[in-house]
Amino acid sequence: MRKYSVIIPALNEADYIGATLERLQPARARGHEVILVDGGSVDDTCEVAEGGVDRILQCGPNRGAQMNQGAQAARGDILLFLHADTLAPHDFDSILDDRGVCGNAWGSFDVRLSGSHFMFRCIERMMNLRSRLTGIVLGDQAIFTGRRLFNRLNGYAEITLMEDIELTRRLKNVSSPIRIGRPVVSSSRRWEQHGIARTVLLSWKLRCCYAIGADPHKLAGKYN
Repeated sequence: MRKYSVIIPALNEADYIGATLERLQPARARGHEVILVDGGSVDDTCEVAEGGVDRILQCGPNRGAQMNQGAQAARGDILLFLHADTLAPHDFDSILDDRGVCGNAWGSFDVRLSGSHFMFRCIERMMNLRSRLTGIVLGDQAIFTGRRLFNRLNGYAEITLMEDIELTRRLKNVSSPIRIGRPVVSSSRRWEQHGIARTVLLSWKLRCCYAIGADPHKLAGKYN
């Protein structure tokens, strides 16, 4: 049986991590592992997570570095990178097994946003369509990759923003992604807190700037 390692980078996610981990307990019972890599939380993230994960690691507040550290500690054949506010299907392992995911394959899930506003249905459809057309995947979509392939590409670039886009650009040069239509559910909190239109426009602006060569470390200051 393939073993999966779910790697969750977290930073002050106490309000969300409990629900995320609850979804993963059936997979843990089937022998897969869950690793939380905390980026220096000052809330109760680690306390809430304790008991729901196999390991808690400490790292600086850099998502790429967090995921690399988790991957280095992982024992699984397949790595699933899951944001701390994203709910995976409870049977994600069976879903990936059915699609024949192996050590040299990679891909992601479709995404559904948690909010009820009709605009979220439009946003999630556009996110899923864009990924299918371009092969570029965002971290909200739960990127998975075989350990061999991840190691061959030296993992994530340890940059403060766009680490998911940078990695999937390299991955798609190796092979086309496997797309899983069964969605993960990602929190819509950022859109709700900052405004839907403002958040969408800012995201497009930052990605365009990155595409033409802007420093992701400088872009991160505009994102926060």
